[in-house]
Amino acid sequence: MIAVVYSGSKTAFWKIARDGKTIAECTMPGINPCFNDQKSILQALNKKVILINHAESIKKIFVFAAGASSPERRNELAETLGMFFKYSKITVKDDISGAAISACYNSPGIVGILGSGAHCAYFDGKNPEQNNFGLGYILGDEGSSNYLGKIVLKNFIQHKLPADLQKQFEAKYNLDRPQILERVYKKPMAQQFLSSFFDFFLENREHKYVKDTVNSAFDRYIKTYLLPTQEKHPGKEIHFVGLVAGSFQDELRQVARDNNLQIISITKEPIYNLLNYYSN
Repeated sequence: MIAVVYSGSKTAFWKIARDGKTIAECTMPGINPCFNDQKSILQALNKKVILINHAESIKKIFVFAAGASSPERRNELAETLGMFFKYSKITVKDDISGAAISACYNSPGIVGILGSGAHCAYFDGKNPEQNNFGLGYILGDEGSSNYLGKIVLKNFIQHKLPADLQKQFEAKYNLDRPQILERVYKKPMAQQFLSSFFDFFLENREHKYVKDTVNSAFDRYIKTYLLPTQEKHPGKEIHFVGLVAGSFQDELRQVARDNNLQIISITKEPIYNLLNYYSN
């Protein structure tokens, strides 16, 4: 029995399989080793009955997690998971590795992530190329759900949202300036808080403000991440993975065309392809 895990900072997706067939699945809060300590991860695991019931039967676990970009972080997360899954061999890699395998399998290509965070890398068919794009939700993540969350919160506080959206946002979330600033600057898991406003974009996707904001965010992403990668690796196929990319596929493809790029595939939930890859 194997388990495959794909985790952004907001949500971790688990699938458990035997002989190539899925027998159980669940989600839990993200297990980013930069933000989640051992205690919080173990507490979250112990709340999932599915994982408790299968913990002793799973022999291999393949984990792809945002924030697992250094050997120290990967070892730290593997050690934490090993305390819960005591009979499992655990392999931990970063989320861009999981995105690359999900989109390309063993073929080379350029892979972009647009989910709760943002990333991009050239994949040679075995490993993603190292780069300086992974700057996190404060310095980077352009185009991601937390990036969009920052924009809408700032516009809301400064009363720069269109009047109808200002009223709707206030009624939906019941937040004021002090509450928002406290959640962002004083309380833990600010990235999850920022990403939580992505639903607002989905619910109002036909509104001009949302269309303009999303298109501008995608253009920023492409110019910051994708064009520099494409210039180093011209002619390579371009793939995207993640909730934001999958939810706004048409908009992303159009902004890419505006930048003279063509996207080959967009995978909203990479966990399915990862499970298929490791099951076979």
